[in-house]
Amino acid sequence: MLGVIGGSGFYTFFGPEARTVTMDTPYGVPSAPITVGPVGEHEVAFLPRHGVNHEYSPHTVPYRANMWALRALGVRRIFAPCAVGSLIAELGPGSTVVPDQLVDRTRGRADTYFDSGGIHVGFADPYCPALRAAATGLPGVVDGGTMVVIQGPRFSTRAESRWFADQGFTLVNMTGHPEAVLARELEMCYAAIALVTDLDAGIEAGAGVTTADVFVEFQRNLVPFKQLVLETLEAVDIERTCTHCLAHDGVTLPFELP
Repeated sequence: MLGVIGGSGFYTFFGPEARTVTMDTPYGVPSAPITVGPVGEHEVAFLPRHGVNHEYSPHTVPYRANMWALRALGVRRIFAPCAVGSLIAELGPGSTVVPDQLVDRTRGRADTYFDSGGIHVGFADPYCPALRAAATGLPGVVDGGTMVVIQGPRFSTRAESRWFADQGFTLVNMTGHPEAVLARELEMCYAAIALVTDLDAGIEAGAGVTTADVFVEFQRNLVPFKQLVLETLEAVDIERTCTHCLAHDGVTLPFELP
């Protein structure tokens, strides 16, 4: 089973023909019930990251429950559509980017399942190369970029945006961590698909980021963005062959993965 975690503005994926699954986990309930339906030859599970009515801010999303529930349901490969700000003028609103690197600037979020047992996971390349290839093979998709994940829920100051840009980061987001590392701990393939909704505060003098503008831009691009996600799902191989995301080979875990 493939998974899709919808970001801000991306709250539904299937019509009424989909079945709804209510899950519980050792980490609480997920953001919303999971809907499951067919996409091409795949069965796909969809979960809105922020809840059906956007009731979870980035720092309150139950990330561990979400990822655990998807794994328990049978998901092993996940695409994570998300809204992002751009840190470079070349990537304007409406651009679609598949990042290849991540920088964590969050704090205080529960970001591991391994609070005991001395378990470490490799995370040098945080995204699944096989899933990235499926997405970047589509027309108009930008291949690569570094996404810095900030704590939120506030947007960056101009100084922070300029600092991030000076470091060579290209995208800024509030939800990409700990989602990506939790997927790796659960040995699930994971790739983000980022829709640029704005130029971040320090990029353009006189402009600043507002929630209203972000949602307007996302809604303007939602139909083609969903179509791109559908086409990406259809491009994924039926069989999972990736070994990059199998983080625990040769390691004895303190508990069984779901």
